[in-house]
Amino acid sequence: MNGPKLTHLDDQGRARMVDIGDKPDTERLAVARGQVRMRQETLELIRAGQMKKGDVLTVSQVAGISAAKRTSELIPLCHPLPLSKIELDFELDESLPGVVITATVKTTGKTGVEMEALMAVSTAALTVYDMAKAVEKTMVIGNIRLVEKRGGQGGDVVLEK
Repeated sequence: MNGPKLTHLDDQGRARMVDIGDKPDTERLAVARGQVRMRQETLELIRAGQMKKGDVLTVSQVAGISAAKRTSELIPLCHPLPLSKIELDFELDESLPGVVITATVKTTGKTGVEMEALMAVSTAALTVYDMAKAVEKTMVIGNIRLVEKRGGQGGDVVLEK
C-alpha cells in the first residue's frame, strides 16, 4: 500500500499508541471551532443570563477547559500532555442564530494539541446544550473542526482565521 500510513496502526493493523519518545519538544498550538444553533429566543435568554441552570457561557467555558485537560482519558490513543494554555471564546451570533465556540490550546511537547482543542469545543457545545435544553431541545451542535495548527513535523496548517 502506497501513500500516507496511519500512524495509530501497527504492521498487523492493530491499534497502538505512537512512540513520540525521540521527537523534539517544540511549541504546539491548535485552534478548533464549532457551533450550537438555536432559536433566537433561546439565544436571547443566554445573552440575558436568564437560564435557570445559571450562566451558560461561564459553565461551558469551565467544562471545555476541563475536557481539554482530560482528552487522553477519553480518546484512547492520545498522549497525556502538559497544557500551557486553554482558552475558550464564545460569540453570540445572530446570523445562526446561536453560539460559536473557539478553543485555543497550547503546549510545548512532542505531539500536537489538535484533539485537546477539538475536545474543548465539543464539550463546551454539549454544555451549552445541557444548560439550555429546558427551554429548547431542538438545538443543533455542529461544524466542529480544526481551524489552525502550528508547530511539529507536519508544519503549520491554517484552514480559517
